[in-house]
Parts: sequence; C-alpha cells; structure tokens
Amino acid sequence: MRIAITSNGPGEFSGWVRPLVTALYRLAPQTEITLIFVPDDYATGREPVVAQRLFRHATIVTSAQYVRFALGRSLDRMPAHVDAVQYLGGDLLHAARVRARLGGAAFAYKFVRKSDAKTVTRAFALDASNATALGALGIANERIEIVGNLAIDGALGEAAGLFSHADDTTHVAPNAHEEASRTILFMPGTRKHEVANMVPLFLAAALRLRALRPALRAVFAISPFTDEDELARALAIGGHRNAWGVRGRVVGAGAELGLQAEDGSEPFRVIRETMRHAPFARMAVTLPGTKCIELAALGVPTIVCVPLNAPEVVVINGPLQYLDRLPIVGMALKRAIVVGVDKRFAFTAQPNIDTGEMLMPEMRGTLYPGDIARRIVAYDDDDVARTNDAARLRELYRDHVGAAERMARALLDRAGASA
Repeated sequence: MRIAITSNGPGEFSGWVRPLVTALYRLAPQTEITLIFVPDDYATGREPVVAQRLFRHATIVTSAQYVRFALGRSLDRMPAHVDAVQYLGGDLLHAARVRARLGGAAFAYKFVRKSDAKTVTRAFALDASNATALGALGIANERIEIVGNLAIDGALGEAAGLFSHADDTTHVAPNAHEEASRTILFMPGTRKHEVANMVPLFLAAALRLRALRPALRAVFAISPFTDEDELARALAIGGHRNAWGVRGRVVGAGAELGLQAEDGSEPFRVIRETMRHAPFARMAVTLPGTKCIELAALGVPTIVCVPLNAPEVVVINGPLQYLDRLPIVGMALKRAIVVGVDKRFAFTAQPNIDTGEMLMPEMRGTLYPGDIARRIVAYDDDDVARTNDAARLRELYRDHVGAAERMARALLDRAGASA
C-alpha cells in the first residue's frame, strides 16, 4: 500500500500526522508513506527535519521540493503512483495537485473543497457537526465517516512517550513529579512571529511571577520546531517594542538548556516534549491553537493568552496576511482587521468554543508581563476552579480517543478497495 499525505505546519503535523502515521505503521508495517509538506505561512520550515527523525522509514518531501514537483518537474523522492492521497493540513489545492500527478483515491479530513466533493472517496470528520458541514459541501453521507479528533491521540501519545526518541534528553524523571506539581508551563508558540515576540514577553512575565510567587517554578515548553538559533535571535532583540518583553540569551544545552534574562538572574529551564511534562504541571500558559485541545485531553488547567499588542504581525489566512506591506495605510488596515475579527468571537480557545464556557481562562487585548503574572497567581490561589476546570477538560474529548486507529483502519480498507 502506497499512501501520500499532505500537511503543513507544526500543529497539523503534531496533532494529526503523528498519531495517524504511527497507527498506519502499527496496523500495516509495510505501508509506503510519502509525507509531503506544502508551502504555508503557518509552517516553521523545520517540520521535515522533525518528521524524518520520527518516521525514519517514510519518504519526506520538503515544501521547496513539492513546489518543483507541482510545477511539473520530476522528483526522485516521489513514487510513480500511490493508492491514496490523504489531506492532513495546508491548502486543499495541494492535495488535489498531488493526486493529479500520482493518482490514487482522494481522502480528506475535516475540510473539503466543494469542487472536489464528488471525487473524494472518504471524508473523515471530527464529529457530527463537522460531518454536517462536509455534507453541505456536496459529499454523500455514505462517504462521510466520523472518526474523532486526531489531536487527542496525539496528546495522549506524546504524554505516554510514544513519539520520544532514544537520544531525547528532556524526559520526565521518575522522582520529578513533586517538583513538577509546582511548575507553570509557558508555551510561547511555534510560528516565527510568536517565537520572536512571545518568548521575550513570557520571559518578562516569568520574572514577575518569580518575584510574586517564588514557590512556583516557571518552565518554558519550546517546540522541537524551534531551534536554539531562533530562540537566541528572539531574546537578543527582545520582541516587538509593544510586546513589553525583555532581552536575554540561551544558556546550556540538552537537558540543561535554559533561557536567561539580561539581568543575569537564574535561567528558566527549557523542555521540548511538552505533553510529557504537562500532566504533572500545576498549569500551562499558552496561545490559542491545537495545543489547547491537547492540554484539555490531559486535563491541564490552562490560561490562554491572546495578545493584541502588535496585531499587525499576526499571521492570518488568505491575502490579507500581506496587507501590512502596502505603503502608508497597510499596517493600520491590518491592525484594524485583526482587532475587529477578535472582537467577533466570544472565545478563542477551542475547548471554550466547544462548551460555550470559560474552562480555560482567556486574557485578550494588550497584555503586560505583570498582568500575566498576576493572573497566574490568582488562578494558583483558586484551587476549586483549577480542580473543576481540569476535570471538565479531561472529560471533554474522551469520546475522541482512538481516532487515529479508526481512521487508519478505514483508510487502509478503502484505499485497498480502490486500488
């Protein structure tokens, strides 16, 4: 069986690709998988490196290689034909282009283009609501299958060490749980503008937190898609002038990697496998995104930050992303659009959207380091709220557990039947 998978950024790879490919290899070890990363503003550029390290038997195609292939060039890494093309992120037109060149049955997940509705062999849905949306695009009900949210298996798998490497040096030590229970996990994101601005901002907040509540231990959960050079550049600059971050530097290496503020105070530890540590943390402080669903699956009390200190640097979908490049008025227009869109939504964290309740406290607007630190202290003091939120979050996506195996089995069966 030959399967080509298209994907894009860190959230889609971690939450969708990792659990599905792991399930495919477990159920059918001889499956030949070609993982194609397509061009995308949300991508970090390190996705192929991380993917190859994790899936050593898969063929990994970078976005630059894919572009040459999409334009009609031959590519030695590409198979001549595949049995299935599975969409797992990025613009849907790329999955269509891969299928046009490699053949095979078309499989979708969560999203489908209306123009492709009649050619999709199977559209996998997260839930009943997603299935209804797919049906409204013209996909026949018998070709829609509800499998669940793959990100839940992604989080549980990482927490269990399923995606760990033999040379990983940031594992959770057996005797570290008591210390970890006082840990505040700062998760500054993976996109370039997030690393550049949120690392300095969260570093400033961690310093304020250390002064307000010395018993708590701030730790920075840095994605494997962010390398040390990118961290160093972010700290050397100190982020956007409106982000109110602090400058600093990267110190140590491996398990001793840390972030140190320019005042020379004690560094804050850096970890890489966030979900290995998250279940033992007192709480997490993060941005909206897939990580909120992953933290919910593990029952981690979480504060979600939506900073609009510099809305013009935020990455948004479509051509409006480049609006700030227009002379004179561009930056002001993009700033106004981002702020306006934010005001339209009552919640930004997916667990809050799904329940209509603030299970993850949100901080939105212009955020200052001191405000973030004080909100952490207040949540730390409210044991009842944290305990109740954790229990509700843990139950929220319980029915989605096993989505990766359900989807892998269906993909293998349907692709085999279509071959």
